[in-house]
Amino acid sequence: MKAIVQDVYGSTDTLELRDVDRPEPAPDEVLVRVYAAGVGPDVRHLMTGLPLLVRLGFGLRRPAHPVRGWDGAGRVEAVGANVTGLRRGDAVYGHFDGSFAEYARARPARIAPKPETLTFEQAAALPVSGVTALRALRSKAVVRKGQKVLVIGASGGVGSLAVQLAAAHGAHVVGVCGTGAAAFVRSLGADDVVDYTHTEITDSARRYDIVLDAAGNRPLPLLRRALTPDGTLVHIGGEGGSRWVGDIGTQVRMALLTRFARQNLLGLLAAVRREDLLTLNSLVEKGDVTPVVDSTYPLAEAPAAVRHLEKGHPRGKVVLVVTP
Repeated sequence: MKAIVQDVYGSTDTLELRDVDRPEPAPDEVLVRVYAAGVGPDVRHLMTGLPLLVRLGFGLRRPAHPVRGWDGAGRVEAVGANVTGLRRGDAVYGHFDGSFAEYARARPARIAPKPETLTFEQAAALPVSGVTALRALRSKAVVRKGQKVLVIGASGGVGSLAVQLAAAHGAHVVGVCGTGAAAFVRSLGADDVVDYTHTEITDSARRYDIVLDAAGNRPLPLLRRALTPDGTLVHIGGEGGSRWVGDIGTQVRMALLTRFARQNLLGLLAAVRREDLLTLNSLVEKGDVTPVVDSTYPLAEAPAAVRHLEKGHPRGKVVLVVTP
């Protein structure tokens, strides 16, 4: 089968399209024929091996699992002996073990039926970003009608879904984005936008009940100033911090401060679970949430897809079309 393989950590130059053996599912796994795969910051972090802390879990000197990709959508090709409730031909989406390939293994606890109203490309854009937005606003912050919610990085994969989710709950949503994305963010349901190229989030007197930081490039004191005295900050792992531990230092400071402050300062690193995917299915079916695909690339052009992501500010998610 064709797959995007990486033997060493580094830039997009380390990603290669190769013929590799088709994986065999374990007794508690399924094999999925991958139709589409999501390209997110998580893929880039594993590609570069940065921050270095990630290598503890994914290979110290080189990637332990050379096929890239997590988000995916496709059809079940084979079912392990111990798996029930799934059969060959079922359309599924979720967390795959190496989704940048024609076939990938997946655990039933981390996949769910693909929403019928979504294309495979849209479904591939949903797992990591959708579960992150869902857990940020429902589990961590518990968004309610009438609250003021600020979404930083509102045009990205997580942010575009968080804007929709907060608006569906009846919150007053303000999205932070660049000048060119303002109309797009409003179309998602934002009541107002902050153009970060001209205005900082604390320049006005507005304070927010919830700040969801999906960009990760602002200092903690500034984020806290944007909150109400008892507001909640949900910080999603971003691009800042040191080469060694990334923004783990920010996460630790938040955990210490929230013990003594009225404000809730919460970090989030969401894992894709079937229960959350089923909740997203319900939201999709009701029309509350629709994943946005910024652009698509064929599997062979995965390096170009990652470079497009690295240039910054895609509107929604970048997606690989693996099996047209």
